Amino acid sequence: MSRLPFYLIVALLMVVGIAMSIHRHVEFEVPWTPGEQRQVWEIEAQVTFDGQGEPAKVDMALPSSQDGFRVLTEHTASPGYGLAFLQENGARRAEWSTREAVGDQRLYYTAQVLVTEGARKATAPPPPPPVTDVAWERPYDTAAQQVIDRAWARSSDAFTFARELLSEFADDRQGENARLLLTQFDRVPLAVRLLNQAGVAAREVSGLMLDSGRRRQSLTSWIQVYDGDKRALFNPATGEQGKPDNLLMWESAGNAVLEVEGGRDSRISFSMLVRNQPAAAAVRSQLAEDSDTLLNFSIHSLPLEEQALFQTILLIPIGALVVVLLRVLIGIKTSGTFMPVLIALAFIQTTLLTGLVGFLLVVAVGLVIRSYLSHLNLLLVARVTAVIITVIAIISIFTVLSYRFGLNAGLTITFFPMIILSWTIERMSILWEEEGPKEVLIQGGGSLLTAVLAYLAMNNPWIRHITFNFLGLQLILMALILLLGNYTGYRLLELRRFKPVTED
Repeated sequence: MSRLPFYLIVALLMVVGIAMSIHRHVEFEVPWTPGEQRQVWEIEAQVTFDGQGEPAKVDMALPSSQDGFRVLTEHTASPGYGLAFLQENGARRAEWSTREAVGDQRLYYTAQVLVTEGARKATAPPPPPPVTDVAWERPYDTAAQQVIDRAWARSSDAFTFARELLSEFADDRQGENARLLLTQFDRVPLAVRLLNQAGVAAREVSGLMLDSGRRRQSLTSWIQVYDGDKRALFNPATGEQGKPDNLLMWESAGNAVLEVEGGRDSRISFSMLVRNQPAAAAVRSQLAEDSDTLLNFSIHSLPLEEQALFQTILLIPIGALVVVLLRVLIGIKTSGTFMPVLIALAFIQTTLLTGLVGFLLVVAVGLVIRSYLSHLNLLLVARVTAVIITVIAIISIFTVLSYRFGLNAGLTITFFPMIILSWTIERMSILWEEEGPKEVLIQGGGSLLTAVLAYLAMNNPWIRHITFNFLGLQLILMALILLLGNYTGYRLLELRRFKPVTED
């Protein structure tokens, strides 16, 4: 029979699992290791205005996830106001409204912004084609045309033209034409107007320079220039091209940052603070919000109680892989196929030393009592039920004694799977009767060794992190186990049978 379909299935599982994990790391920036730290900015915007005793509406631009930054959470504080978050043409805005605003009014907006490494596509669409027929009064029309001609002659495309045009208005390079225009017009609207007159699409945008611990900061104006599908950001004061690493674009659609109806003397100021936190915690809220997409099938969308449960359940395939490796490749014998995995799960709850001592005590006492039950000639069901009750009694007694002697670690022995322990005692007792104590020690020791190795693998911080955050790993584990299940060679412990042959 051809094995090609089998290897195709294994390859498909492997490729899909790796692709899902890489996509989750690249697209959602889930870290590979649990110790990575990320910068998170706490930004607070305060809007103030004087109410006139009439209905008021406040419309404020909001930041979006962008190149270098991702908005994690946002909150508002606006007692007595209705609030709606609006989105149009890629621009996000918050709209507060109230029937009566009297006196000093204060509205607050707070956002947590994660500093990211991956580039993200800009959400604001490009502006409409520029209006080249711009009307100027004399003598500003002549000065504007001369500035445009001078910059045009020293440029080759839209971006170099914007850089040369803005450099004309730099403080150390201003000519007579530039100084004349600046006496009548503000620098940023003037530059946008000149760029549009030359046929270059451009608009004014607003950004926030992030500096930890600063208060009452204002937005700064920048110029976004477009050349087809490409775009570039320019500093209007210096003509430098490029976006600084600490610049958060607050409004990128060319609209007003703040509009207030029913009030006067409106102002907006910003305070900011930076802190470091684990990367996994920083992106957890974003994973929960995006979990409805197919490629981000995420445990983070579940309630916290279920998340804690799955964090343990997802470790079971790791323990199963350890069992398969030890049984198939090495040839270690265990009492029950996957009983060591369940014991390893108990060790995670009890810690390794406490778990080992508790396991040995319960099994040893259980075997003594089981040996007495064997003389009663009970039926199997009744005998196993008696062993279960005995195990519960043993665990209860050990727990009470541990508490009485002040050994709090002994209280965790209740995490042991009682039914599995009962069947283990039953199997070992039958094995003792049929094969002798040597086989019991071999299988019992193999079970403990396997459980300890499975515990060390399952309790590793990196493995716990990657199994919980990358579900594609489950497909990779499935592919590896299928490959191991196809192994038909000798086990390592069986090679000792051939030692006399090598000696001869």
